[in-house]
Amino acid sequence: MIISVLSGKGGTGKTTVATNLACSGRKTAYIDCDVEEPNGFLFLNPAIEQMEEVNVMVPSIDKENCVACGLCSKWCQFHAIAQVNKTPLTFLQLCHGCGLCTLVCPEKAITEVPREIGIIERGRFNDDKIFIHGVLKTGEPLAVPVINRIIEKIREIAADFVIVDCPPGSSCSVIAAVENSDFCLLVTEPTPFGLHDLKIAVDLVRALNIPLGVVVNKADDRSGIIRDYCEAQHIPVLMELPFSKRIARTYSAGKLLIQEDSQLKQQFQDLMAKLEGVV
Repeated sequence: MIISVLSGKGGTGKTTVATNLACSGRKTAYIDCDVEEPNGFLFLNPAIEQMEEVNVMVPSIDKENCVACGLCSKWCQFHAIAQVNKTPLTFLQLCHGCGLCTLVCPEKAITEVPREIGIIERGRFNDDKIFIHGVLKTGEPLAVPVINRIIEKIREIAADFVIVDCPPGSSCSVIAAVENSDFCLLVTEPTPFGLHDLKIAVDLVRALNIPLGVVVNKADDRSGIIRDYCEAQHIPVLMELPFSKRIARTYSAGKLLIQEDSQLKQQFQDLMAKLEGVV
C-alpha cells in the first residue's frame, strides 16, 4: 500500500510525520519525492547502496545540416529553441523532452541526446527498511522527471507500506508524487494559513479520487479551526502532535520523535494501525 504524506504548504511537519511513520511499521519503505529539498535522510541516516542518474532527452542541432528554416523554434511550445539571425539557439533547461523538434525538422538535423538533471539514491535504514530519494541538480527547473523515475521504482519494492514524502504545495510535482497512492495523509497546522493551504490540498486529492485523512501538527487551543473544517468535510483527523518546544528541539537535532518520547512513539504506532484499518 502506498501512503503519501503531503501538505498544502512547507513547514507544517510533513517530513516529521513521514519519517516517524516509516519507522513505526514492521515492513515499511520511505520514499522522499521532495527532490528539490530532500531532508528525510537527515533523520533516517540510511546506508546508500545504489545511485543512478536521471536524464531527459534534449535536442542537439547539427549546424552543417541545418538550413535555418525556423520550424523547430516555431513549434517548440516551451521556447527551448530560438532562431537569431538564421542561427538556432537552444536553451536546454527549458526543454521538456517532448521530441517535437526532431519530428518537424525537414533536414533531420536534430537528434536527441541525454542530459542529466538529477540522481536517485537507494539504501536501507533501521537494518532492513528501504530508503529511496531523488536529488534534483541545483538550478534545474524540472522536478517531475526525477519524481516519475522514483515512482517507477516503487513497483520493485517488497514492503507492506510505502511512505511517500511528497513535495509541499499543490504543483505538478505533488500530483506526480501522489497520483498512484492508495491513501493521502495531509499534514497541517492550526493557523489561518494552514487551513487555507489544507483546503487547496484537499481539493487536489479529491480531484484525484484518493481517500484522505489529516494530521494536525503543532496542535494547541486553536486547533478547532482545523477540526471544524474536517468535520464539515467528513475528513477524519487521525492524529494531533502537540505544539512543544521539546519536539522542536528533537527535530532540530535531527532525531526521530519516536526515539525520544514513548508517548509519541505510541501515537505513531496507533496512526499506522489506523492507516492499516482505513486502507
